[in-house]
Amino acid sequence: MTQPKLDLSPKVSDEVRKTTCYMCACRCGINVHLKSGKVAYIEGNRDHPVNKGVLCAKGSAGIMQINAPSRLKAPLKRVGPRGSGAFEEISWDEALQIATDWLEPVRKENPEKLAFFTGRDQSQSFTSLWAQSYGTPNYAAHGGFCSVNMAAAGIYTMGGAFWEFGQPDWDHTKLFMLFGVAEDHDSNPIKMGIGKIKARGARVIGVNPIRTGYNAVADDWVGITPGTDGLFILSLVHCLMKAGKIDLNYLAQFTNAPCLVNGDEKSPEFGLLLRDENGKELVMDRKTGKLTPFDQKGVKPDLVATHRKAGISHRTVMQHMAERYLTDEYAPETVAERVGISAKRIRTLAAEIARVAFDEAFELDQEWTDFRGETHKKMQGRPVSFHSMRGVSAHANGFQTCRALHVLQILLGSVEVPGGFRFKPPYPKPATAHPKPHVGVTKGAPLNGPHLGFTHGPDDLALKEDGTPARIDKAFTWENPMSSHGLMHMVISNAYAGDPYKIDTLFMYMANMSWNSSMNTGGVMKMLTDKDESGEYVIPRIIYSDAYSSEMVAYADLILPDTTYLERHDCISLLDRPICEADAAADAIRWPVIEPDRDVRGFQSVLCELGAKLNLPAFTNEDGSQKYADYADYIVNHERRPGIGPLAGWRMGDKGLTSGRGGVNEGQLDSYIKNGGFFVEHIPDGANYYKPWNAAYQDWAVEMGLYDSPQPYLFSLYVEPLRRFQLAAEGHGDRQPPDHLRQRIKDTMDPLPIWYDPAPENKVDDYPITALTQRPMAMYHSWGSQNAWLRQLHGHNPLYLPTRLMRENNLADGDWARVTSPHGEITVPVLEMAALNENTVWTWNAIGKRKGAWALDENAPEATKGFLLNHLIHELLPPKGDGLRWANSDPITGQAAWFDLKVRVEKAEAPAESQPSLPAIESPVGKDPGDLVWKVGK
Repeated sequence: MTQPKLDLSPKVSDEVRKTTCYMCACRCGINVHLKSGKVAYIEGNRDHPVNKGVLCAKGSAGIMQINAPSRLKAPLKRVGPRGSGAFEEISWDEALQIATDWLEPVRKENPEKLAFFTGRDQSQSFTSLWAQSYGTPNYAAHGGFCSVNMAAAGIYTMGGAFWEFGQPDWDHTKLFMLFGVAEDHDSNPIKMGIGKIKARGARVIGVNPIRTGYNAVADDWVGITPGTDGLFILSLVHCLMKAGKIDLNYLAQFTNAPCLVNGDEKSPEFGLLLRDENGKELVMDRKTGKLTPFDQKGVKPDLVATHRKAGISHRTVMQHMAERYLTDEYAPETVAERVGISAKRIRTLAAEIARVAFDEAFELDQEWTDFRGETHKKMQGRPVSFHSMRGVSAHANGFQTCRALHVLQILLGSVEVPGGFRFKPPYPKPATAHPKPHVGVTKGAPLNGPHLGFTHGPDDLALKEDGTPARIDKAFTWENPMSSHGLMHMVISNAYAGDPYKIDTLFMYMANMSWNSSMNTGGVMKMLTDKDESGEYVIPRIIYSDAYSSEMVAYADLILPDTTYLERHDCISLLDRPICEADAAADAIRWPVIEPDRDVRGFQSVLCELGAKLNLPAFTNEDGSQKYADYADYIVNHERRPGIGPLAGWRMGDKGLTSGRGGVNEGQLDSYIKNGGFFVEHIPDGANYYKPWNAAYQDWAVEMGLYDSPQPYLFSLYVEPLRRFQLAAEGHGDRQPPDHLRQRIKDTMDPLPIWYDPAPENKVDDYPITALTQRPMAMYHSWGSQNAWLRQLHGHNPLYLPTRLMRENNLADGDWARVTSPHGEITVPVLEMAALNENTVWTWNAIGKRKGAWALDENAPEATKGFLLNHLIHELLPPKGDGLRWANSDPITGQAAWFDLKVRVEKAEAPAESQPSLPAIESPVGKDPGDLVWKVGK
């Protein structure tokens, strides 16, 4: 009998194209396997610096994004009422002409009447350039409702923060502590890092009300009460300072702890740092006993000096910190009940942090020279590292809580040292190295500078001459003076109210603002569809770009359909959100590994064409022709300043190819593609730690184009810009806040980290439970949950209740509960979860879908059993009886306070489907085909 011949190694593809994933913000390297020009499967790229071949469920499921029935197929013009979903397909010529006809007269007469806001795109340096060239002050991205507290607090305090700004020293850390981290952020690198340190026997501590993901594999889970992280952290600071477990040498050399604070209560500079005539902070030199600038060669700053002059004592920042944090206000016994953690446990955690930081300290045998010219023979290691994200920042006290966490790291001496937290290029960059916000509008001309930046006092606020807000979102005003990422969640609400003014056109990209990206979801849908007395829409025109038929599509007048990420060029740039590691500068591209089978175009390429049609200077040649043929052309040929372009690799130098600085290289993209879609330049040995103070790193950063000159600086335990705003609230200076905000500014904008109740107006008896959302590891963008593979993991979302609440309400798994907030109510299915703070409920975010959206069947579980907590949240706080509109945001940065939501829970009869149940919208792309088969080749 003849044995059958079996092909045990079938050919899986006939071509492999390497690019960058877009299924979350990790930006992992992927190998896209093609058969006959179609995607067969996706795997991780083992050579890529981010993921080293690791790929999660999201990344593998990218196949289904390019095969999704929900993909938009052509430009659309609304033909029915807003919100109905009724559109007709039009040509790109017609679509771009409509957009030009709407936007051109606005630019000529009043550019601020265009509000251009983008969601989770990764090309913000490009979109901000377009908006700046157009001339509107109204531009920002999604950071204002995501994690601006973390980013801004980190940059003001130490020149960077977590996530894209830095990472733990995975090779040396022995204690890794996470605060408020869900599993969607940085997932592959963190998973790899946790695996690496656990293999060495290092401990992981997770601080989170919810024990899922990383917290589920932590050695110790701290189920904190939401919104009290700052109080817990400052209690740890109290314990460490009281025990003397802080790095005094580090604090004296590299922070403003020894800087002297003006103690003259009658001075308009009371509470500011003493400076010399060149503006440099002054310290007392322990060797000479004299005041001297902090950066002088040989200076040994005194942490406890007092400078007495004219009968006034000026004390160091360190003394102010000791006076504040050593009081019983932050003792574990004082805070334990509030934070939901016993005093004994707080002390045990503080002791463990101290033990690892100091008893397990080590040194690397590596010489380095600091910015004062002093050479150090060794590098001191502190093997304690931290990571944090949205969970601590999405509260109204989030900025100060994030500041507290950064200060905790600094007190331990565990930032930019072996074993601690390390910056990723182009960070560290102090707040003073970033631009200030610009709002100078000129008819028919570009804005006078970048939209977003860092304020350092009242003079930097984005106010008009009459003191009213210059931006539609009220960013950089007295309501939120340090709102570095803008306030995307307030744009529609403010535009609808005409406060501070009306707009003509709302232009949005990848921002699902009529559904899961909005607080007050029902209210926002009404704002988008309401008409004025004349019968015209209150927000006259809405242009929207997305790759998929999301809920927001139905509320636009003109749709510019985007490509999927495998059909487009993208630039993950050092000017924006790069893929760097602590030991290397790195950037990456996406490129069209397949061509679209629909009449769609990459949004950035569309902006190149639209910019030329509008005659925007940055997108038009001197003869009036289009400057950049498409986004790829822009990536190669644009220079932000001479020698600095969107990509740092394979630039053209005087003697051939170079990295960092260099001229345009027409073959640059080909070089990236040949290298797997990325570029890496490693930091020289000896320059890779102590970056803010290491002369070798500073020189390398200048060579790479990260800085134009060395910029060493001190970490700011005491953030002086906060004090400048307080001084204004106390009556100093020409620019004064409105009276109703004076006390809030004084109370919240403390230059040393503080904790305050994030939602004091909540009546605990009426709404005693905190309700939170998290994104699952299998999802990031809202479009991830309509992915045919990922839907099998999260087809619908229950509300998870702790055991106590289940018992008190006589609930069992699968029962339904009515959840009520001061703003609204929902009725949803529940499940019990024991590993959950007993006063917290939570659910997965963005699983619930609107009927008719995403090409899903109207009976899909996402539409019948899925739900959003957004229906319970409002962009404004409940009325306080003072007639004012108070935003549901952090008063310092304006970040949306998503996680301050308070609710009550009670058992309910099971409805036919989750409530509220909204009418279906018409789908411009048709319905779910029922079966989705993806088989490429034989």
